[in-house]
Amino acid sequence: MKRNRKIGSQQAALCSTTRTTVRFSEVDSMQVVWHGEYVRYFEDGREAFGREFPGVGYLDFYRYGYTAPIVDLQLQYIAPLTVNDVAIIQTRYIETPAAKLCFEYIVTRERDGALVARGSSVQVFVDSEGNMCLNNPEFFEQWKRRWLTKE
Repeated sequence: MKRNRKIGSQQAALCSTTRTTVRFSEVDSMQVVWHGEYVRYFEDGREAFGREFPGVGYLDFYRYGYTAPIVDLQLQYIAPLTVNDVAIIQTRYIETPAAKLCFEYIVTRERDGALVARGSSVQVFVDSEGNMCLNNPEFFEQWKRRWLTKE
């Protein structure tokens, strides 16, 4: 039996926080955010992370000849969001020596601080020929040296 590690149980090397306001188009017939929108919120978090810590945004990958598809995604729903709620998305980069990007996400509701969802994703590096990389690409090693080196 595979056990999933608890989200937030590992020390994050870097964190980024962004916010989004729930739109009417994101809710379902029960007037709560449709479950699939949380995956989009995680993506919003990764994009904000890439802007805050330049070098690991999607366009950076392309510029260096790589893509980084998601190969694992975990999501736990805890409380609902409704129209006009503001969601705070904390994106946590979890450092690993392996050739992959690991993120954890914590989504809270701004008005009361309630935890509404948490999750994680794993992305691997794929080169321009479609091969999965077994070692970190040099641009990613440079990014790690820039942002993770303690001075």
